Amino acid sequence: MTLFMVLALSSPLAYAKFDHKEAITGPFTQGSDVTSQCIECHEDHAKEFMKSSHWTWELKQELPGRTVMRGKKNSINNFCVSISGNEPRCTSCHAGYGWKDNSFDFSDMTKVDCLVCHDTTGTYVKEPAGAGEPMAKVDLTRVAQNVGQPVRDNCGTCHFYGGGGDAVKHGDLDSSMSYPDKATDVHMDTDGNDFQCQTCHTTESHQITGNAMGVSPGGETPIGCENCHDSAPHQNKKLNTHTAAVACQTCHIPFFAKNEPTKMRWDWSTAGDKLPETKDEYGKSTFMNKKGTFVWQKNVPPQYAWFNGNADAYMAGDKIDPKGVVKLTYPLGNIGDAKAKIYPFKVHTGKQIYDTKHNIIITPKTYGEGGYWDKYDWDLAADLGMKANATMIEKGLSYSGQHDFVETEMWWRINHMVSPKDQALQCSDCHNKGQRLDWKALGYDGDPMKNKQGKRHTVK
Repeated sequence: MTLFMVLALSSPLAYAKFDHKEAITGPFTQGSDVTSQCIECHEDHAKEFMKSSHWTWELKQELPGRTVMRGKKNSINNFCVSISGNEPRCTSCHAGYGWKDNSFDFSDMTKVDCLVCHDTTGTYVKEPAGAGEPMAKVDLTRVAQNVGQPVRDNCGTCHFYGGGGDAVKHGDLDSSMSYPDKATDVHMDTDGNDFQCQTCHTTESHQITGNAMGVSPGGETPIGCENCHDSAPHQNKKLNTHTAAVACQTCHIPFFAKNEPTKMRWDWSTAGDKLPETKDEYGKSTFMNKKGTFVWQKNVPPQYAWFNGNADAYMAGDKIDPKGVVKLTYPLGNIGDAKAKIYPFKVHTGKQIYDTKHNIIITPKTYGEGGYWDKYDWDLAADLGMKANATMIEKGLSYSGQHDFVETEMWWRINHMVSPKDQALQCSDCHNKGQRLDWKALGYDGDPMKNKQGKRHTVK
């Protein structure tokens, strides 16, 4: 390596400006070949990345009454349920190469995918079911020679398309956030502030701040509006008094899924029904034979709940009460919790398979040979999925051979799609005749503007 190259790479700010054509040579036949050259100069950065949850897909977390290792690796949702047995499909969003099953070597540095975050050409695409490998059509040499700092599109490659499609999971993250206008997001507005993701999700040593509540309910790297705005940001003193109990997002994100409809319900119990496939007004499927029934919505007003920064979650193997709704993730806090504020959420409901003998959620194999989408056999899919689930194996839990479907819900905190201040909620949206907040559900005696006993108090 020349002295110029050493100096050019000595500062993190120089990476995007350094001409990698001088350091990277091809041709490359697979992604790990590129990484092998990257780590000749960036071995320390690869080691940093391998400590992150973007690589491990798990994080040590504190949930009520227990400490767990949790992440995408072992969490259960009410979309495609779990990655167990479905790895080649699900790990197409892993920042690595070759995670096909439980034998994946997380210590192999050459399996780190540097390009998915640092591509600047816009041409780097992974195989939809290739366990993270890039598509054959990708010119890996060109991409590797043109790496730079991540932009929204890099992050959005996975985060905009979680759950298998545009806007499916989060509701406040979709393809419209790549180049949003001011009405879509005042911070990321391409003609305005033009924030990149890492403007708020500050990053040091490849550790990215911020955790999605769905996979990391006990994550301890939070970000917040107060990082840039003070606790009394309004000229109106009355509005400033609200910040003690009301999160900024509650008033400033009146709707999510502004441009693309988001999935609000997935009922797996109707999968396999021999009925015509149907679509809604947005062109989204409302029934698919292999997946069941869906509900999509656009311009969705959030649901609201107290949130103190912590959440709880269902873990694989936990017992359920099939007579009720199983909460897969949900916020913690109440009106009497001094740390809690009212936050906006997307609540995704579902109906998914569970073991009626063990009373646990089943992690079915849906993709690949023997999966539900292959044989349309729930018993086989349940058996294969549970046998592939490392957590279930550790707990000695296998499929009993008896199943049914149970109602579930999953809470997703809304943080993006911040509207301009003139489009924020007004007093009358919540108070007087306003219907935005369900005061009694939040623990108040009624509208606190009318009922002076309705101020924050200890729950009886």
